[in-house]
Amino acid sequence: MTDDTDHDSGTDHDTRTDHDTRTDHDTRTDHDIETDDPATAGDVESFDCPCSYRHLTDGGEDVSGPETPAPEREADGFEYDRRDVAKFLATVGGLTAVGSLAAPLAGLTQVFEREYTGPIYTDDVALVDAEGELIEEGRLSPGELMTVFPETNPGIEDAPTLLVRFEEGEYTDGTTAEFVVSGYAAYSKVCTHAGCMVADRQDTTLVCPCHAGKFDPLSGASVVGGPPPRPLPQLPLALADEGHLIATGDFPEPIGVGE
Repeated sequence: MTDDTDHDSGTDHDTRTDHDTRTDHDTRTDHDIETDDPATAGDVESFDCPCSYRHLTDGGEDVSGPETPAPEREADGFEYDRRDVAKFLATVGGLTAVGSLAAPLAGLTQVFEREYTGPIYTDDVALVDAEGELIEEGRLSPGELMTVFPETNPGIEDAPTLLVRFEEGEYTDGTTAEFVVSGYAAYSKVCTHAGCMVADRQDTTLVCPCHAGKFDPLSGASVVGGPPPRPLPQLPLALADEGHLIATGDFPEPIGVGE
């Protein structure tokens, strides 16, 4: 008779890495649901809802936001300079690839500021990408899309925003026309059903991987499939004199599951 070793069997408290298994509270990121075929992007197998996207770590390490506040970038109690924004957004990523809703970083995870209760966007706040760079008017071509953030407060939990561009004549009823500029429309990335990140697509339709909620960005991100009770809120946009995209106010409706 031989003694069982740790190599033969685990204890009741065996510890497994994220690469080996998923815990009850594990959360899928945009990278986890990446698909090469947009036509099957919404065909997601049923799994425990990864809705608590606000509690993640990256590779076992806590992910932090900007490390060094800069006095010259102060807004609503949060201070950032552009290098700090870039560092943070490079960590949170998601929907950054032009024309793709898949996150570009393996093991991508997010930790957002949960105590912040102020507006996500305010008048004249610039939209920035995952590098902290401004979004110039020519950044996207019609049919392309990406994730953007408010330049002043990129680390708040409801900050991720879907930016899409189509020909202005393609937008239909449901879209707030005065919120569209140069073919650009922006919607909250947080699903209105359970708070997951909308992180996939089927043709032009935006798809949430948690419960296959579907939103049409050409009709104000109206619900066209699945359980979401209402559209994704649309952000009012304008072009700054310098030629980059800015918000002209905050989302007019609550973000995510808020009513």
